[in-house]
Amino acid sequence: MADEIKGFIFDLDGVITDTAEYHYKSWQKLADEEDLFFNREVNEQLRGVSRMESLEIILDGKEVPEEQKKEWTDRKNSYYQDYLEEITKDDILDDMEEKLMKLKKDGYKLAVGSSSRNAKKVLKHLQITDIFDTIADGHSVENAKPAPDLFLYAAKNLGLKPEECVVLEDAESGVEAALAAKMKAVGVGPESRVGKAHLVYANVGDIDFDEILKKL
Repeated sequence: MADEIKGFIFDLDGVITDTAEYHYKSWQKLADEEDLFFNREVNEQLRGVSRMESLEIILDGKEVPEEQKKEWTDRKNSYYQDYLEEITKDDILDDMEEKLMKLKKDGYKLAVGSSSRNAKKVLKHLQITDIFDTIADGHSVENAKPAPDLFLYAAKNLGLKPEECVVLEDAESGVEAALAAKMKAVGVGPESRVGKAHLVYANVGDIDFDEILKKL
């Protein structure tokens, strides 16, 4: 008999809120200053990827001293931090807050599993930190997605086995991480990006937790 679902782990960006535009603007500002090639197509490759790995994708093999990389990623983060100040409760996607509240009321454990080191700050601005039983972010583990570490860390903090958890992700690397963790994966976005998930919804508004519980 399959393990009963007892908890849900949510990627933050693209599932609960959408700070992708802030990331894009921050990287674009840095790229313009340092004469690096960057556009929205390159930005798409950065979904669910850590800051330093994102820079490596942008550099595309171009060799840069480590200290320079560190300064650039710090500067990008500084721009991003400034943009984050603009986030409010209105930036929660669709009816996600109501869906989270219902899951909590029904007794499910809830976690955030985000590669971002700014996850707690974003949740604070969204005013939904208290809904979650634990927050796993870029500070929690060494190996970022697609390694399973972040989700396994979240499950452990929830007191659940991996098999009892469902992960909701909008990034390919996140779906791979969930599958590597032996968790049930729900993809949010186009099939081309999250098609490896057990169940896929085109956007956040379509997510149906009754269906998820029934099918997974």
